[in-house]
Amino acid sequence: METDGRQAYTEPNSPATAAGVNLARGFEVQFVDGVDAVNDNSQNGIATINAGLFPATSGETHTFTVRDLSGFWHTVTMQSANVTLTPVQNVGTITTTSGPVGYMLFNDHIATAESALINAVNTLRAANITDLVLDIRYNGGGFLDIAGELAFMIAGTGPTAGRTFEQIVFNRKHPITDPVTGQALAPIPFHTTTQGFSVSSGQPLPALNLPRVFVLTGPGTCSASESIINSLRGVGVQVIQVGSTTCGKPYGFYPQDNCGTTYFSIEFKGVNAMGFGDYTNGFSPSNTAGVAGTPVPGCSVADDFAHALGDPSEGRLAAALGYRMSPSCPAPSGFALPSLKSSVRSAVVSEAGDLMTKSPWRENRMLRR
Repeated sequence: METDGRQAYTEPNSPATAAGVNLARGFEVQFVDGVDAVNDNSQNGIATINAGLFPATSGETHTFTVRDLSGFWHTVTMQSANVTLTPVQNVGTITTTSGPVGYMLFNDHIATAESALINAVNTLRAANITDLVLDIRYNGGGFLDIAGELAFMIAGTGPTAGRTFEQIVFNRKHPITDPVTGQALAPIPFHTTTQGFSVSSGQPLPALNLPRVFVLTGPGTCSASESIINSLRGVGVQVIQVGSTTCGKPYGFYPQDNCGTTYFSIEFKGVNAMGFGDYTNGFSPSNTAGVAGTPVPGCSVADDFAHALGDPSEGRLAAALGYRMSPSCPAPSGFALPSLKSSVRSAVVSEAGDLMTKSPWRENRMLRR
């Protein structure tokens, strides 16, 4: 089977951005250590490709042949390294006739995202933005408390004061108490202060006080990212979705370490202030063609690798900006599941360029003990 190896984005200060390499969004990987990454399905070929794309240790050297957006071929050599992720990127504003629109690419609900999101919101608030485009197309999830912080920073106190961000629901044997911590189950609020991930706990969070938010999504938008969509809809904030159907993970877990192995067993699901959490088939823009999940106002738009993320001409961002001015959409082109049966969920994996592989730590809804 032919595969699609296009580059979605790069991490700053990584081997991909080193001098003489300079990979960028939209580059296509054709060969990995001499093996055809598109057409070689042999066992040895796949092993070589995986070893190159997912090196086991720091300091490994691998060679890649890539094609850039102009169609030119390049052969680059990279050495694997331990890279500090930058979960929030491309924060900025777009000038429109109806006021500045904020944009941010948010890729991971990891600990360092707390300080990065605060900085981003402070920047956008100082710019007096009239709308926000939150790009979570590649955000697989992570810490639920960070999602609760961001949801508050988008909406502000008005719609969120005293409201539930997410209620954790275990099975019928545990309706009142968390079986893992032994504590009474209580709604998770929209956090108004920092939770101590990368900023000392208890610091007031800034807020944009927006009545609506545009979210750019894809099949890799999962779990804690979907909680942002669900929770804001639960308190009456208008969410407009542009992109593809999200992955559909209203479930979560406490990671459990045992003898060097971390287990991620599904333990609970989350519901919003209206008690809704049944989006196992994801959230879908309302004009999605084919089988769709829970409908959300917006536009079905395929991922656009011909433009940089944050470029107003990039397909999904352009559609969001257009929808602001007039609630209309281009012809549906985003990805939708061909069936709701779990046996074909693997079809998402083959969606061209719209899903990336991440560790379980970065693809789920997680609680801290």
